Amino acid sequence: MTLPKPLALLAVAIGSITVAATPRISAAELALEEIIVTANKRAESANDVGLSVTALDGNMLADQKLTSLEDISTSVPGLVYSSSTANTPIFTLRGIGFNEQSLGAYPATSLYIDEAPLPFPVLASHTAYDLERVEVLKGPQGILFGQNSTGGAINFISAKPGDEFEAGGDVSYGNYSRAELNGYISGPLTQSLSARFSFTGLNSDGWQRSNTRNDSNGAQDYLAGRIILNYEPTDNAAYLLNINGWQDDSEPQAQQFSAYNPAIRTDAVTGLPPGPLAVANQQAFSPEDPRAADWSAEKSPSSEREFYQIVGRGDWFLTPSLTLTALSTYVDFEQEQSTDGDGLPLELFDLSPSDGAIDSWISEIRLSGSTDNTQWIIGANYEHSNTHEDQILNYVDSTNYTAQNAFINSSGISLDQEIDTYAVFGNIDFDITDQITLKAGTRYTDSNIEVNSCNFSATNRAGSIDAGDGSNVATLFNVLGGLFGTVNFNPITVGDCYTLNNNQVPGDPYVNQLDEDNTSWRIGADYRITDDHLLYLNVSQGYKSGSFPTLAAANFFQLDPVTQESVKAYELGVKSSLLNQSLQLNTAAFYYDYEDKQLRTKVLDPVFGFLDVLENVPKSKVYGIESEITAQVTQGLRITAAITWLESEVKQYQGASFTSQAVVDNGQLVLAGGEENFSGDPIPFTPDLTYMLDAQYSHYLNGGGELFAGVNMNGQSSSEASFGAGRLRYSDEQLATGARSIDPYFNEMDGYTTWNTRLGYISTDERFRITLWGKNIFDEHYVTNVISSSDSTARFAGATRTYGITFGFNL
Repeated sequence: MTLPKPLALLAVAIGSITVAATPRISAAELALEEIIVTANKRAESANDVGLSVTALDGNMLADQKLTSLEDISTSVPGLVYSSSTANTPIFTLRGIGFNEQSLGAYPATSLYIDEAPLPFPVLASHTAYDLERVEVLKGPQGILFGQNSTGGAINFISAKPGDEFEAGGDVSYGNYSRAELNGYISGPLTQSLSARFSFTGLNSDGWQRSNTRNDSNGAQDYLAGRIILNYEPTDNAAYLLNINGWQDDSEPQAQQFSAYNPAIRTDAVTGLPPGPLAVANQQAFSPEDPRAADWSAEKSPSSEREFYQIVGRGDWFLTPSLTLTALSTYVDFEQEQSTDGDGLPLELFDLSPSDGAIDSWISEIRLSGSTDNTQWIIGANYEHSNTHEDQILNYVDSTNYTAQNAFINSSGISLDQEIDTYAVFGNIDFDITDQITLKAGTRYTDSNIEVNSCNFSATNRAGSIDAGDGSNVATLFNVLGGLFGTVNFNPITVGDCYTLNNNQVPGDPYVNQLDEDNTSWRIGADYRITDDHLLYLNVSQGYKSGSFPTLAAANFFQLDPVTQESVKAYELGVKSSLLNQSLQLNTAAFYYDYEDKQLRTKVLDPVFGFLDVLENVPKSKVYGIESEITAQVTQGLRITAAITWLESEVKQYQGASFTSQAVVDNGQLVLAGGEENFSGDPIPFTPDLTYMLDAQYSHYLNGGGELFAGVNMNGQSSSEASFGAGRLRYSDEQLATGARSIDPYFNEMDGYTTWNTRLGYISTDERFRITLWGKNIFDEHYVTNVISSSDSTARFAGATRTYGITFGFNL
């Protein structure tokens, strides 16, 4: 790989300064600071934990300005972040993920703050501030962190109040009129009570530009705060209260139009092309520019999100070796937003409004203990969550707006879930010798999800053709119920549920429940070759619960859930401290048997063509090697590098693809050529390589103070946004009848590398800091997701170049 010229010059400069300015010192003086993690729900050195953990400390987060979930993913190889049409974040870790945009869908990589669950991905949107560290645990973590951790777990560890007063903060200004403020104040209130208050806020102009008019999008506007109280009335008890929340009025990212394949090419009533087709055919694809995008002017992206959480924890030290812990958290979240899903100034797939709410109560109690050669933990937890989503899908410019479909132009989506989950768990580590530790753990989980889903007939869009009763959807589905229904029904009107039930008539909500149970387990062994070298082997199995979809459904079967998925993982790893702890090398090899992977895909509807549905992929596999190295090369130069190599493969799965073609056979729509066989294809969002390199050089001035310069490189090889993306393209027949795309393989995401830099000064007493910083400094255009709707396909681009200056201070 050839370095861009500016970076090459910077690398030469840093190397020259290092050679000229750094004195020779012994390796012992370069020892890396020990990293303490709580991966096993107890504090221990990361080098003593026999599993893959990537820990990002608070200094690294601050130096590299890692302030979002997307930022953090760039520093953890194997972790892939994707956006979605509903503005819900999606994580894939080592190939394990759930590409589903529903607000109330559990992720495959679970999220926590100070061990308190954030059960749904959107809840962690503004957690990465005033942190002690972030821990990313890789592989199934079902024993101690519960189901929905098939990929791993991300734990945000907040900075805690101490027994001395401290305060500080920083203020930043950057391009797009970016203004950011962070601060904290911490210290004792009484002899036994201490507190810490911290906050973060950001306001910036829109960074995206409309392709067709003078308009911008992507403005950021959020404020978050956290207060932590720590109360230790005696030596035998400690209590912690964490109250945090945020409000985010940022504009959701718009997409880039990249493919078009009209669902209806000829109106069966008129015999002519649908009216919207001519306008859609005039739309140009989005330029390959990070800032380029488009959205509907009348329903531009907007969002109002509010979140708060209360976490209470008590630790009672019953004996020096026995601790009882109780933890309980309550979460409340609400949103009102509009998003654009087609990347066009037209309305082919706009969710406006797209409202939702989550409330969740989760409690855990556990007892942990130790002897001379044993550490153990047993416990139980309970979750009660409610989720609600209420959306209007607008598509007046799609080919569904035709006479044969009664000129339907908008429809409603409403879903309510009530979730109850119970679990008991236990884990034991037993030292059979000073060098060998055997590990075993298990968790039994019982979950129940009750759903009430109603796709309702929304009021016609103003100015659209009115088919008769205020909702063209109601008109159409009354006709369909009369044609296909096997029982009599009362005609529906505005606000009624339109989805055809099992009797093929409209009018009923979809009511169902999903009862599941499973037993996660892990066995393993740690071998301490020496005090500086740990070899470990783990075999584990974890589960992710099933899920109901939030989507526009013509028939009840589209609303059926996916069932739970499982991952059986085999991992062999080594952790080595070398050169008197000045170099840390961690390497792991792993193999995953992935069963019933959950995914959002397409199904052929006999009336509307291809519509969304959730399905399980029976069998797939993932295997790979990852390595991470940190070296304190000299007193002033520190280098961290990491790489993950993955191979993934579908072993068994057939279904519709994003290029599937429907043809009429005996009056019925069927798949041309039948279902696609995806066996042998890679799993989406699983690049062969993800990598990261960070180097920082500090020069200590004779008169005091420190100058520092740093560079960060991160990237990945190409990956696929859907099954078969690397080999499937529109057929010649589809291209001849109106399909087109920006690239033949438009669902494949090219590899990319981005570069970030920082340059600054720290005062002698470390009370003042100034930093010049830049992210994606070469303005690399890269794609994080590609999403198909009924007619169009659009993609999300990674953030454009940003830069600024930060002034930091400590009192």
